Amino acid sequence: MTDYSGSCLCGNAKFEVQGKFDGFYLCHCQHCQKDTGSSHAANLFSSSAKLTWLAGSDSVATFTLPGTRHKKSFCKFCGSALPIIHEVGLLAIPAGCLDTEVSMSPTAHIFTSSKAVWNKGLGDVPEFEGLPE
Repeated sequence: MTDYSGSCLCGNAKFEVQGKFDGFYLCHCQHCQKDTGSSHAANLFSSSAKLTWLAGSDSVATFTLPGTRHKKSFCKFCGSALPIIHEVGLLAIPAGCLDTEVSMSPTAHIFTSSKAVWNKGLGDVPEFEGLPE
């Protein structure tokens, strides 16, 4: 039974995950800001879930930042962030690449000492359901 499914933006890479997530972290470190182009990364972690590539596993590239434990897997064609299994057997899944809804709320914000200055007070920013006119 598949618990979660996901894919990249171009649809070339597709995967499924069986199992439960141990944590859901919003990471504000400078590495995550750079590799997402945003204020933070949103990653789910599991030490027991199983990842199966359904298509496009050969289109997945992995970058390791030299001198750090920071890694990122992504589609070679569209650049979408994709799951990665770290050396210690920890599965990390970027929440945005899942096609299945995740009912789990984020566990915590981490590395908040690196939080982007413009990421404060966002509750006061106007919201639009689509592109503003």
